[in-house]
Amino acid sequence: MSTEPTAAGVLAALRARGETLATAESLTGGLLAAHLVDVPGASRVFRGGVVAYATDLKATLVGVDQALLDRLGPVAAEVAAALAGGARRRCGADWGIGTTGVAGPDPQDGKPAGTVFVGVTGPSGAVTRALRLTGDRAAIRAATVAEAVALLAAELGKA
Repeated sequence: MSTEPTAAGVLAALRARGETLATAESLTGGLLAAHLVDVPGASRVFRGGVVAYATDLKATLVGVDQALLDRLGPVAAEVAAALAGGARRRCGADWGIGTTGVAGPDPQDGKPAGTVFVGVTGPSGAVTRALRLTGDRAAIRAATVAEAVALLAAELGKA
């Protein structure tokens, strides 16, 4: 039996706490939101999500500070945290998850494929996880979704 956190598990934990979740995704392109809404009853907890694939949309749709994007580019831990915070604010949720990175096959802004950052924000603040993933685009995106769920589960366990 797998001990990895599941979308059903984190949604059940949020439901038990009376809390909600939102996402802001870049490299996962909506895959995280789709993974969450595959769980029956997700609508009790999942408020919604934004796919901000283009860098300018990270600022205009999600509210990531343009100066941060100008300074670091879109693939950075601070941007993942800002995406998570923006999702939380824009959707009126208790928790937010943000994903950003390079799915490949080519590097982006000097960062190799598989460079990924996941951010989670909640009532007690923000946390990020830097990942160095391998595989093709689909594998990198799927692994990012699994890591995002795991990071949220870890934060829920602390709160």
